[in-house]
Amino acid sequence: MEASDETRAPGARWLSKGEAWVLELSGEWRGHRGALPDLPAPDIVGPVAVTASALQSWDAVLAGRLWQQLDPLMRRSVSVDLNGLPQGLQEVLALALNAAPPATETPDPQPPGPVTRVGTRVIDAWNSRHESLTFVGEVLLSLGRWMRGASDMRASDLMWQIEQTGPRSLPIVALVSFLVGLIVAYMGAAQLQRFGAQTYIADLVTVGVVREVAALLVGIVLAGRVGAAFAAQIGSMRANEEIDALTTLGVNPFDFLVLPRVLALLIVGPMLTAFGALVGMGVGWLVAVVIYGVTPLEYVYASVDSLTLPHVLVGLIKGTVYAVLVALAGCLQGMSAGRSAQAVGDATTASVVQAIVWIVVAASVLTVVFQRLDF
Repeated sequence: MEASDETRAPGARWLSKGEAWVLELSGEWRGHRGALPDLPAPDIVGPVAVTASALQSWDAVLAGRLWQQLDPLMRRSVSVDLNGLPQGLQEVLALALNAAPPATETPDPQPPGPVTRVGTRVIDAWNSRHESLTFVGEVLLSLGRWMRGASDMRASDLMWQIEQTGPRSLPIVALVSFLVGLIVAYMGAAQLQRFGAQTYIADLVTVGVVREVAALLVGIVLAGRVGAAFAAQIGSMRANEEIDALTTLGVNPFDFLVLPRVLALLIVGPMLTAFGALVGMGVGWLVAVVIYGVTPLEYVYASVDSLTLPHVLVGLIKGTVYAVLVALAGCLQGMSAGRSAQAVGDATTASVVQAIVWIVVAASVLTVVFQRLDF
């Protein structure tokens, strides 16, 4: 019985084999809180091995003690052989020792040169353009599947998006159109009054609001209210891996998430533009009649006379284009967002900025094109 107790007693000793050292473990170390013997010499340079042929049991405490002794050796690039340990203990120690590599000072990286910075920016810009074009292509493919009747889009989702982006946007569109129309009418009338041409206030307000201002205001309002919401909604679904779940279930995320939002703004864009134009024309009538003494019927006749079909079509086309650009920007940023709350917030901000930039560029291009076409 005494011999058996001695066999189970935890033991550890360092043995010298020439320039090499061997740490020999024996007995039952499970539940033992004793320390291992100190290193035989603090400046060991030769190879070190650990053997455990007589080791009967072990736990995490022994693994921690071994790591404390072997880690300084590994940091000095001393060769340590763990093949004599049980497989489980060997794997734990190998993982722990590899997780703490030798602390070596690395020189500070040199800042990139001007050529490198320019190249990096060019590559980033190209990748951004490529991502945008790829996204637009996916949307067109989704639209083609919908027209063939092979889309995963549900009619209820489309109606829901129309309700969220259309009627719920009317109050803010009305407020902004009223205030901006008031500014346009008042500033224009102040200049026309100098020449006694108050009767032309209707022409100025009607053409300006219907052709340019209403569509631009609707686009900016939708960028802040709807585009940001699209990016936040889709970005949150991406962060929560809901888009990955849809793909796993065989549902195309472009059909299910992107296409309803794009079609909804395609439908409500011209309607909101027409509504904003009516509000702007109404506030122009109010300014001309109340402040500058233009008779109500005179203003109405002048507005109807100046409100030609080309002006109306140009305004509706611009409003539709701006609305679609808002939907594309919001969905693009949402689909490409990262998987964290910070990334979703960045995507929301980027969607508003990108939508406004696209709207301004599209407004410039469309204005030049329509003027060239004398339309």
